[in-house]
Amino acid sequence: MSDNQTSINLNPDHIPDIIPILPIVDTNLFPKMVLPLVIMQKEAIELIDETMAGNRMLGLLLSKRSDISSKHSSGELYDVGTVAVILKMAKMEENRAQLLIQGLSRFKVKEYITGKPYIQANIEVLESINSSNTDGSNNEKHVNDKETLALMSNIADQYEKIVNLSPGLPAEIGAMVRSIQEPDILADMVASTINAPVVEKQAVIELIDVKARLKKVTRLVNDQLEILEMGSKIQSQVKEDMDKRQREYYLRQQLKAIKEELGETDEESVEIDEYRKKIESEGLPEAAKKEAEREIKRLSRMHPSSSEYVVASTYLDWLTSLPWNKKSEDQLDIKGARKVLDQDHYGLEKPKKRVLEYLAVRKLKNDSKGPILCFSGPPGTGKTSLGKSIARALGRKFVRIALGGIRDEAEIRGHRRTYVGALPGRIIQEIRRSGQNNPVFMLDEIDKVSSSYHGDPSSALLEVLDPEQNYSFTDHYLDVPFDLTDVIFLTTANVLHTIPAPLRDRMEVLELSGYTEDEKLNIATKYLIPRQREANGLKTYQIKFAQGAIKEIISGYTRESGLRNLEREIGSICRGVASKIAEEEIEKITISKKELHEYLGPIRNMPENGANISVPGVVVGLAWTPVGGDILFVETTAMKGSKGGLILTGQLGDVMKESARTAMSYLIAHADRFKIEPNFFSEHEIHIHVPAGSIPKDGPSAGVTMLTALTSLATGKVVRKRLAMTGEITLRGDVLPVGGIKEKMIAASRAGIKTIILPKWNEKDMEDIPANVKDNMEFIFADKMDFVIQNAITDMKTEQSVSVKVQI
Repeated sequence: MSDNQTSINLNPDHIPDIIPILPIVDTNLFPKMVLPLVIMQKEAIELIDETMAGNRMLGLLLSKRSDISSKHSSGELYDVGTVAVILKMAKMEENRAQLLIQGLSRFKVKEYITGKPYIQANIEVLESINSSNTDGSNNEKHVNDKETLALMSNIADQYEKIVNLSPGLPAEIGAMVRSIQEPDILADMVASTINAPVVEKQAVIELIDVKARLKKVTRLVNDQLEILEMGSKIQSQVKEDMDKRQREYYLRQQLKAIKEELGETDEESVEIDEYRKKIESEGLPEAAKKEAEREIKRLSRMHPSSSEYVVASTYLDWLTSLPWNKKSEDQLDIKGARKVLDQDHYGLEKPKKRVLEYLAVRKLKNDSKGPILCFSGPPGTGKTSLGKSIARALGRKFVRIALGGIRDEAEIRGHRRTYVGALPGRIIQEIRRSGQNNPVFMLDEIDKVSSSYHGDPSSALLEVLDPEQNYSFTDHYLDVPFDLTDVIFLTTANVLHTIPAPLRDRMEVLELSGYTEDEKLNIATKYLIPRQREANGLKTYQIKFAQGAIKEIISGYTRESGLRNLEREIGSICRGVASKIAEEEIEKITISKKELHEYLGPIRNMPENGANISVPGVVVGLAWTPVGGDILFVETTAMKGSKGGLILTGQLGDVMKESARTAMSYLIAHADRFKIEPNFFSEHEIHIHVPAGSIPKDGPSAGVTMLTALTSLATGKVVRKRLAMTGEITLRGDVLPVGGIKEKMIAASRAGIKTIILPKWNEKDMEDIPANVKDNMEFIFADKMDFVIQNAITDMKTEQSVSVKVQI
């Protein structure tokens, strides 16, 4: 053993230019730091022997390899390392040496020298550069840069936290780091003692600029501190959970012993007995009973503190609380059901008729399956409230699920029990909540269902809404079939085109169109006003509404197919009156037109007037929207001096633009038939505009309107007063059928239109038009555009006659 330290030279200035190189792996040595090493390779032992016989100095370079089993080549070593001096060396065996070495200075390899069994290199000693001093000095001991001082202070603070969280580091080392004044020594000291990857530490060794080294060490310290804090937090949580479980276990054991002394029955045994009684009393189907008994056997073998015990008991709660055999008796009084439906809803004859038909069939055939109806129509037309009335007429419970925005199949079918917090789907949940297996079940807003990576809820609804399949509906959570054949499923939708075709095919669609003004007047008088009067604490004598005021609210303050806004406006008036009565300003009031401004403000809707057309080129068309029908004006003008062409404005869709081009092409081809100047379209640029430009418009039904407007413009003749039209056109001049006839007719009636031109094929839709609308209008049915022009434009004759039918 050699420990003669009197000849050891620790002065970095005496480092020779050529030194032996000792490769090291998985460790780093920094200047001024001490490192123990164990040497076992033959070449390394020889290197150490020669070094100990000389000045004891050698260079340590980190290897890019992770093993030391074979000899290293110069290309496998980093270029920058640390010159070290051997403080002590002990040889316990021939091929094993233990060293204690201390770093002196950084160095960089200039070139490697051959001729020895070990690696030698010509080196350049690297001095630290303290570029942070504002006076330009390179003195590591004199630091006057605020950023460097801040970095040193921050490193010292963070390092103390690391020491407190690291049992392997002595507490005194934190104070020692804080006492170091030289920034380069501080950075090397901290980097050498923290638990960081050797590659990151090698990067610190390679940094000569002190400030850059401090910043690098700051990042390493922050990373290490974050890891230690996270580990400490996890350890605390684990310990807390273990302590809690152990405490619960001891308390349960003590409780069990106390109960045994008192002769009381075990709580879990009582719970299992209760489940067995429920299974017998509820009369579960065979499959459900078998599954329940299997789960009880599992439960009896579990400890109550086990998480699986909770999962099994929750499953048994669901299985035994479902109304497998509980159902309400239907009230099969047809007249009574009709009375209930008429009390709750004005109009809606088709849905009422369909419900009464179901009751009649049920009365004659007790095991008939429940219908699956889809109420389709604009918002506020009474779809959801009609479902409640059906339930009341039948004497059943009413259940509603809002499907809007649902995009997870598990919402319908439930989660499998393997998932934490699993529950049955909404269908089974609502069935249990109702307490009956035959409620009236409304799936609201079925057109708003969307799909995602969680699955497609509409596909899950295929089984629910199929009478041939839903007798064995299987929820993923229950995993046993539940019979849904006695459930009456109702769905609602604003539009049908967003519902997948297979799902739509399973439902009987009943259209709920918008209300006419007379219908709204009756509904407001019989339903809305009494309801809002009661909601605002008013007596019947305290507030009354004149019919003219109600009509003014309908036309001037609301524009909708339904009734929601109308009820809101009535509610606003009732609240205003209630406020005045409470302040003793009035005792009672009758609301007339002149009072509306005080309670509702100025009139909001511009009157829809289709009668004021006095210039050529303007025609009233009819449109369908998701919230009902509406009228639209098609305006045209011709600009002379241009080379011809067509301008379309009003935010028109592609189909509507094509209708305009078709109309213009037809007129150009048949200009002589309509007595239009041959060069009119080539010498004028035509502009077609549809007002309300902020609202997108599309569809083919404005074709006849555009063609009529262009004909009126080209001939200079005005269309008839109070006339509107709708229909698709072809290049042959045919008029094709369109949809939304009822809504369009209601909108026309509201706008004061007296004559309607419709496609001949739509004559069949007249039976859906309310009688009060039909009685005040003239309907002209045409299958050719020539006849449309003849009846739309005054004194207009064409060369082609067309057979028509006119209904007054």
